This record gives sequence, C-alpha cells and structure tokens, in this order.
Amino acid sequence: MEKQVEETVRNCINERLIRVIISNPRQKSGGGIFKVKMRPVLLNGEIRYQATEYTGSQVIHKNFTDSEAVEYILRMVEHSFKQCEIAGKDVTAGILVSKKGKVTVNVRKNKLQQISMKQEETLLQHNRTKNYILKEGIPVPFLIDLGVMNRQGDIVKSRYDKFRQINRFLEFIRDVEGELPKNREITIIDFGCGKSYLTFAVYYYLHELKGLDISITGLDLKKDVIEKCNRLSNSYGYDKLIFKPGDIAEYTGQNSVDMVITLHACDTATDYALYKAVSWNSKVILSVPCCQHELNKQIHNKTMQPVLNYGILKERMAALMTDAIRAEVLKFKGYKTDILEFIDMEHTPKNLLIRAVRSNETGDIQSLKQMVSDYGAEPSIMKLFQI
Repeated sequence: MEKQVEETVRNCINERLIRVIISNPRQKSGGGIFKVKMRPVLLNGEIRYQATEYTGSQVIHKNFTDSEAVEYILRMVEHSFKQCEIAGKDVTAGILVSKKGKVTVNVRKNKLQQISMKQEETLLQHNRTKNYILKEGIPVPFLIDLGVMNRQGDIVKSRYDKFRQINRFLEFIRDVEGELPKNREITIIDFGCGKSYLTFAVYYYLHELKGLDISITGLDLKKDVIEKCNRLSNSYGYDKLIFKPGDIAEYTGQNSVDMVITLHACDTATDYALYKAVSWNSKVILSVPCCQHELNKQIHNKTMQPVLNYGILKERMAALMTDAIRAEVLKFKGYKTDILEFIDMEHTPKNLLIRAVRSNETGDIQSLKQMVSDYGAEPSIMKLFQI
C-alpha cells in the first residue's frame, strides 16, 4: 500500500474521528461484504473503533483498537474496495482506487469546530446506547412482516418500543451465547411465544448473524398465532424454527434442551416452565415473569400487615416475592441466577428478567423456607421441586 495512503489513515484514526465508509467492492458478486462503516464507540470506558460489515444477508460487528482499525482499513482498501471516505472533526480524507489500480488520496481541512470534552463523551455514549444488534436502516424480513419495520428498514414510529425491546433481549442472548454448546446443534424452547417477535429475533441472531446450528421450538396455546408463525418461518426458509400449539405444564416434546426462554407466561405457567428447564438440565434459562397472582392470594404476616392492607402494595410485594422465590429455587438447583432489568419501567411494569446459567454451586434454601413459612405462602415452584 502506498505510503501516502498509510499515513493518511494513521493520521485520521484517533479520538477526532466521526466515521469511515468503505464502499464499491472490487468483486461485485459472490455474496461477500459490499460495504463497511466504522465509528468510535466508548466500551468499558475506553475508545474502540467499531466496524460494521454489510453482506447480502448479514451484518457483522467487529471492535478494534486504533492500530487494529488502521490495519483493517488498509487491508480493505488494498485488497477488496475501491473507495474509502474518512470523516473527522478536523479533516475529511478520500481514497479512490481506479480500475487499473491507481490510488488517489484527497485530504481537506474542515471548517473549525469547537467541541468540548464533555460533548465528545456525550456523543460517544450516545453511539454506544444506540448501537443496536439489529440496525435501523437494514431491512430484516421478520421485522417487516411483524410490522416493526417498513421495507426500507425504517422503524415504524409506533413500534419503536418493540424494536428497543427486541434489541435489549438480544443483548441478553449475546451475553450467554458463550455458555451454549459449540460442537453440535443447540436446542432452544420458547414457552408462551405469542406472536414470536423475540423467537424470530433469537433465531435470526444466532443462526443468520452468528452462523450457529440451532433448533428452536415455540410453544403457545393460540393455534391461529402458531399457524401464522409457521407460515412466516417457512417463507424465510428457517427449517429449524417451528411452532407448536400446547400447554407448558403438559409439554413432553423434548428430552434435553440447551436454553429455555419464557416470556410473560402468566402466573404459575412461569413456574412450570422453570421446572421443565431444570428437569432438562438446561444450560441457560431466560424468564420474564408476568401476572404473579398466586402469592397475592396467600400471603399474610402480622408484622407486615400495614403494607398488606393496601391492595396495590400487596400486589407489588407479592410479585417481587414470587420472583425472588423463583431465583432462590434456581440457585438451590445449581444455577447462577440474576434478576435484571429488561426494558425501562416507563414502557411496561413487567420489566424484570430472571437469568439463570447452570453452574456447580448450590444455594442455601433454609432462609427461603423460613420466609415462605412466615408469610403462610405455598408457592407452586417449591411444590413442583418438593422443597
């Protein structure tokens, strides 16, 4: 690569960078990368340069240090693309490669812009929070058919919260994908899948974007919804994404499952899903509980009566106790368990996610049994496990 090109790229890749666009591939066919975008992002308090590679069916993200970013850009320009534009706060550089291989470099200074350190940090933080796994402007077939995107990849304004929710859930999937097997098919069950926004998203992320061999079964009571989801899955050629009508408590279609997802399964249906997951020795469990009514009808405690006298407070307390009991039972059964925020409280009150990953540790159950006894409760989750 010409010395001028290398010097230009090295001078531009720094904290003053705004974006890099690499385009016009030398090979027009073959389904390879047709465009690359790069920008600085703040990760764990450090600046990294995130390259987004666009292919015909996938979007791949890679994070680099400054020196790695320079080498990546030089390699792309030398071997794969004819055009590169680097826009910074101070200069804008253009690199063009002709059909005969002649390289032209054009660097121009921008108009002076004053930007404070605080403003730069805010910009980087903004880039990080908006760095969705599924990108705006990149059409995704299932999001189009489910009414979240239009055919140009723009998010339908009224469905933006759903778009955020899907991306937030995929972040949880990304966090645990390293726990899943790598040398065989990964089996996933989604209990109470409903319209299956997140079921399709999980398949798309793990299979289409990450290239993993996975099989997902979505289970729901509504037969018309199941039929629609199967039609969509077939139309996308998702051979290993199937939907079945059925009840969680009675489901017997699997002997071993790697990951169990249960989203908004109502009341004790969540308990049955967790019981099934543990019985299958599932490596990962992701559960967003809903409608925790059972304990609301059971709990009573003289000391806490001033709280329990008020219906709305009793309901909230019962819901929190229910999910705490579930998390503690999963710990007792050998899972590393966390309760995390799913999406902001302003969008839905059902915003807690129980994440459990199989481990070699077991938790103490005595304090849980004492609390349940003190409140006169008989949770289904403890009955199922005979605790």
